[in-house]
Amino acid sequence: MAETGGASLRRKLGPVEAVGLSLSVMAPTMGMALNVTLAVGAAGIAAPLGFAIGTLVVGLVGLSFIFFASRVTSAGSGFAYIGKTFGPRAGFIAGWCMVLLYIAGGSGSAALVGDFLRAALDDHGIHLGGWWLPVAVLALLGGTALAWRDVGLATRLMLVMELSSIAVIVYLGVRILTAVHAEGGLSLAPFHPDPTIGWWGVGYAIVFAVLSFAGFEAATTLAEETGRPGRSIPLALFGSVVLAGLFFVFASYIQVIGFGLGDMKALAASDAPLNTLALRYGNIHIATALDLAAAVSAISCVLGTLSAGARMLFVLGRAGLSPAMARLHPRHGTPTTAVAIVSLAMLAGVLAWAPFVGPTDYYDAVGTIGVLALIVAYLGVTVAAAVHAVRAGSRLWLVLGSLGTLAMAWPLYNSIYPVPAFPDNLWPYLVLGWIAAGALLLVMRPEVGRQEAR
Repeated sequence: MAETGGASLRRKLGPVEAVGLSLSVMAPTMGMALNVTLAVGAAGIAAPLGFAIGTLVVGLVGLSFIFFASRVTSAGSGFAYIGKTFGPRAGFIAGWCMVLLYIAGGSGSAALVGDFLRAALDDHGIHLGGWWLPVAVLALLGGTALAWRDVGLATRLMLVMELSSIAVIVYLGVRILTAVHAEGGLSLAPFHPDPTIGWWGVGYAIVFAVLSFAGFEAATTLAEETGRPGRSIPLALFGSVVLAGLFFVFASYIQVIGFGLGDMKALAASDAPLNTLALRYGNIHIATALDLAAAVSAISCVLGTLSAGARMLFVLGRAGLSPAMARLHPRHGTPTTAVAIVSLAMLAGVLAWAPFVGPTDYYDAVGTIGVLALIVAYLGVTVAAAVHAVRAGSRLWLVLGSLGTLAMAWPLYNSIYPVPAFPDNLWPYLVLGWIAAGALLLVMRPEVGRQEAR
């Protein structure tokens, strides 16, 4: 148990709650409402193949996290893992990047809560207009209240919300498969490269598939609050990747097969493919349920990123960044100061940026920023696993860590080249600026690097 000024993170969770946190940060339902069209635009009918291979790629990265999670039982995640291999200063930069990921992901998801609710009400002639903004603020305030009080209740609520939203897509998928099967239209073609695009398109689709798993490692931030963390956290990581991967392949397949193999241009251009399918194979009530499910998934993501981001900031504070960040609530045992800081950072983006570009464009922008920061942290963990394996004389983990590094190099390359159009070309520089700010903190507060996460 980690001690901080007489208070301690309390071990009262199990692997189920840890899975709940990882699934909530990944937000599978929200991801499948947004990312399949991008994968189809890259790979055509082979988008499900891209998600299947992407699951294996993320599995390789996940093995590096499992390698460390079974040996390092700290809430510091990448900070602790990289710090164990390259020293706490290098670990601090990784942890600093993960804080940016969680802030960006939670803030963008909060903006989408109102947008999805607006879409649900639009189906019935009720128009919210600009009311998505106060809804986003309420989502953040509600998430902050839950993250502040009881992590056990919060993580179980996240799991229930995410599984409920997944169930709506599964229900729609069963209807689509049943109808298409009756017409003799089921096919394995989506698991082969599109004849008009080839493997290169699948390679680009893998990028979008990998990005759909962003946040799978969030369970590691609960290591100090989970019983038998050396076993529970690796199980949670493995279970999260497997469950999400199966769902991603299923959800992408039903969208491809539902639109029809010859109508991929329409799918790639669709703003709301699941709604289109719900109206085609169901009714307006199913379409509304899908919008509400996506809103629930976004709320779950807000709560998950608040919880994970606060624990990462708590560990950085405990390591010397700021004693105030390492304070815990005397009764609930939650890092309340860190929760407040992360929540205010999310709120600042929603209020100062989102109203000028709209919720969807805001989510796209901060999502890209968060993912770039995530890739830096993931690369650090996979390299650390390979180096640690060399020191330990383990050839197997050396190979797995090296493969994980190569797996993350591909989405990093595709995120910065070809150079994206304005303003997307600015986001890599923003992330570099964030990393530089972290390095400056190390210079200004030299004590930060002298104390490893516990």
